Amino acid sequence: MRLFVPSSLPRAALMAFALLAAPAALAQQPAPGSAPIQPAPPPGDPVVARVDGEPITLSEVTAMARTLPEELRGAPPQVVLPLLVDQMVTQRAIVGAARRAGLDRDPTIQARIRRAEDQELAQALIAREIAGRIDDAAIRRRYDRDVGSRPPEEEVHARHILVATEAEAREALREVQGGADFAAVATRRSTGPGAQQGGDLGFFKRGDLVPEFAAAAFALQPGQVSENPVRTPFGWHVIRVEERRTAPPQPFEEARDAIRQQLFEDEVNATVERIRGAARIERFNLDGTAERPTDRAEPPAPAAPPGRGGAVPSVPRR
Repeated sequence: MRLFVPSSLPRAALMAFALLAAPAALAQQPAPGSAPIQPAPPPGDPVVARVDGEPITLSEVTAMARTLPEELRGAPPQVVLPLLVDQMVTQRAIVGAARRAGLDRDPTIQARIRRAEDQELAQALIAREIAGRIDDAAIRRRYDRDVGSRPPEEEVHARHILVATEAEAREALREVQGGADFAAVATRRSTGPGAQQGGDLGFFKRGDLVPEFAAAAFALQPGQVSENPVRTPFGWHVIRVEERRTAPPQPFEEARDAIRQQLFEDEVNATVERIRGAARIERFNLDGTAERPTDRAEPPAPAAPPGRGGAVPSVPRR
């Protein structure tokens, strides 16, 4: 299917991208006063533009295209590549003007270039270190370990009416016990999630919601309503269970992307820790004095208010 992209939209997006990429481009420019050293383009790599004598080759443009957001990479090359050439021409012209103005000799700018260079080097090293570790076999092993081996979990489909006070909750409960439609009462009274859908929370596992709510919901059978309002950190609930089911583990294809992301994060963290562990690191106080073991000790936690116990209620995931 041919994708038509209005020129105004990608032009604005590509300009924003080019400006964001400017620090890296600055770091790659030749020193002022020196002739740009450009290797001859390989066969089949034509020069698509020149800016002050410096060529821009097709391979440079296509390399930039591969870094674009996915929604722009899907556009036809005849739409994207000319826009990228235009943006690269603009960027090279601006960078050249900045060098002629001596900005590349400004200490603040030089520090920013060094930071950009450090970031690129760090990312390149980590990418090289973890290359090849996250493949389909690794994803499948993690799935089998963390997801596929789980026993089936019980789920409950429930509705609720959430109000601020116990008195309001008991009024709603009396309505329901008197024969009023639960969903209608929830739509009219509830302040909680799903109120406009009759208080519908869909299916959830025991660990998905705060313990007080989950304990009450999982004690009910389909069609039952909680005998008393249930208090949680969010207010007072009247709960009705619609269905119960045993959910099998999430299929591999559905879990693949989340597992790949988790593997990537784990590999990055492990690589960073290994590299830090191999480095000789010395820490000093902010005034430059030698750091003592007590200098970075965390302050003691404040005492809990009397009679409150200091417990922090868990936050629902929905």
